[in-house]
Amino acid sequence: MTTYNEIYLIARRRLRAAGIEAHDLEARLICSFAAGKTREEFFNASRFYVMDNAISESVDDMIERRLAGEPVAYLVGEWEFYGLPIIVNDSVLIPRVDTELLAEQAINLIRRRSGKTRLLDLCTGSGCLGIAVAVNSPNCRVVMADNSKKALILCRENMLINRATRNATAIEADALEKPPALLGIFDVIICNPPYIPTDDLKNLDASVKDYEPLAALDGGSDGLDFYRAVSENWQALLKEGGHLAFECGVDQAPAVREIMDYSGLRNLRTYVDTLGIERVVVGRKR
Repeated sequence: MTTYNEIYLIARRRLRAAGIEAHDLEARLICSFAAGKTREEFFNASRFYVMDNAISESVDDMIERRLAGEPVAYLVGEWEFYGLPIIVNDSVLIPRVDTELLAEQAINLIRRRSGKTRLLDLCTGSGCLGIAVAVNSPNCRVVMADNSKKALILCRENMLINRATRNATAIEADALEKPPALLGIFDVIICNPPYIPTDDLKNLDASVKDYEPLAALDGGSDGLDFYRAVSENWQALLKEGGHLAFECGVDQAPAVREIMDYSGLRNLRTYVDTLGIERVVVGRKR
């Protein structure tokens, strides 16, 4: 018989030998999931013997899939975003730590406004952004929108597990089209859109290209289709003095600022992520 710790050490060794940088974290995630335990529970049980061979078999299977390129978030079906558990599958992108900067700026914008507020999260996917705002801004009514029915199913599950249904809702809407009727007016609109230029999709890492939904990555020929559409069509839903905030890709911020300026947004500000990349652009409706 083997202990939980021995199963973990074997998994870590295999991941490290394959050159996976976060081999320690990923081994813990995989082993904890296979054992049906939280990471803390798995650590506390590390010296215990494993009586069920199915756990070792499950770990082996998941390691093989990981070595074939499948992201660990899809293997375990969950990822953390802004301190919240977010369920994921291959119908949505895996939340990135870069995107937490947009969540932070959105929460700050809401907190600066008095009374009850409304925020719209376009291209919501798993709902990680909108849910982060809803959980941290209980007086804000959050509407999350996506054109994927599968993504919206997952988004609603994430609303439930994070207890965000009191002040959040999810609707079907396409950010490239004009807004549906009767959505109302918002204090803040945020959007983490598809922004990879179409021709660049083929050059993405296999763990992204072969597993994550390409429709959630493809931003058109220059990667800017969604910025143009949202700035032109959805600004009408902003209150006077309201804010529109985008996440953008590497080196895209100047072009995004130009699009937002052309659409009439003012007081444009850019925020950099932990790597010094211009990641978020915010504009104010005059």
